[in-house]
Amino acid sequence: MSLMRRDPLEALMPLREAMNRLLEESFIGPRFDLFTGRTFPLDVYESPDKHRYIIEASVAGFRPDEIQITAEGDTVMIRAAKKEEAKAEKGTYIRHERYEGEISRSVTLPMTIDASKIQATYDHGIVILSIPKAAEAKPKQIPIQIKEITGAR
Repeated sequence: MSLMRRDPLEALMPLREAMNRLLEESFIGPRFDLFTGRTFPLDVYESPDKHRYIIEASVAGFRPDEIQITAEGDTVMIRAAKKEEAKAEKGTYIRHERYEGEISRSVTLPMTIDASKIQATYDHGIVILSIPKAAEAKPKQIPIQIKEITGAR
């Protein structure tokens, strides 16, 4: 009979793993989802004329009718949803990596946008949004009216 050394920290391993996961998720943030397949990459930039923002979102595998875009204030939400197909119709998977279900991204822009003039195009799995900036509020001079006093003595 041989004696085996017992690791005194063995009972804490699940706690250590949980803490590692917690720290990893808090530092990596939303980018962590890129590896799990629950979101999609996108680029956001300002047009050369500085009048609009451009968002290019890679939503490969989704048809245009499966993509919904909403805008409010200075935030744009892109949501894509694909219904899961019956796996029995496809046969037995050896490897299944493509995500089926709903994915979304929300982008808050530095300035208020004109949501009524957003244009969206779809080209080879990429949604391109052209988002005009809202006209800046310009100061308006308010004239002061003088009220005349009636019945003066």
